[in-house]
Amino acid sequence: MALSIVLPCYNEEANIAQTVREVSDWVTQQKHDAEIIVVDDGSRDRSAQILADLAKEMPELTLVRHEKNGGYGVAVRSGCDAATKEWIAFMDSDGQFHIEDLSLLLAHADTYPFVTGRRRQRADSFVRNMFGKVLGVMNLVMLGIWVRDVNCGLKLFRKDIWKEIRPVHGVEKLFNTEMFLRLKRKKISWYQVDVPHYPRRAGTPTGGSIRVIFRMFKELWDLRTKA
Repeated sequence: MALSIVLPCYNEEANIAQTVREVSDWVTQQKHDAEIIVVDDGSRDRSAQILADLAKEMPELTLVRHEKNGGYGVAVRSGCDAATKEWIAFMDSDGQFHIEDLSLLLAHADTYPFVTGRRRQRADSFVRNMFGKVLGVMNLVMLGIWVRDVNCGLKLFRKDIWKEIRPVHGVEKLFNTEMFLRLKRKKISWYQVDVPHYPRRAGTPTGGSIRVIFRMFKELWDLRTKA
C-alpha cells in the first residue's frame, strides 16, 4: 500500500527515536510503499536534533518543523498537508500506540475511505479518561456528533478526501471532532475498530493542561458558529 504515516511531536526526546525506528521497521516488514512524516511542533527539548540525525540515515523520513508550538491539531494537519501517498495515517508518537496495530485499520481500507481506532482500554489517568467522556457528550449536545473515543490517536484515510475533511478551526481537542463533523456533512462513510492502548513510555502528556482546555472551548464555539 502507498502510505504516508504522520507522527506529531512536541517535546518527545525520550520517545521519538524509538517510535520512528519502529515505524520504519514495520514499513519494511510489511513491504509498504511508505513515507514517514514527523512534525516537530516547536519542541523545546532535543527532539529536533534527534530527528535531524535520524533523517540522515532514513531516506523515507520527511521532517516538518514549526518554529512555535501550534497545538496537536496544527501538527497533524501540517503532516497530512505534506503527505504524498494514496493513504494517510496518523499516530501519536509517545508510544501509546504501536505501529503494527495500524494493520487492524488497514484491514478495512478496501471498504471504507476513513477508518478510526477506538481505544479498547485507555491506559490514561482517571482525569484524562473523564475528560474524554465529557468531550464526547459536548460533541453530541453542541454539534450532534457521537463518536466513541473521538480523539483516538490512530486514524487512516484516503488522501483524496483530505481536502474535504481538513480541519480549519481545530488545533487541540476539537481537531478530530471537526474531521467527523466534515465527514458527516460530506456524507463520507467511516468505520471504527478497537485497538490496544499502551502506557506512555516517558515524558508528560499536555492534553489536560488549562491552556488546552481553554482552546477546546474556543474551538467548540468556532465549530458551532463558523464551521
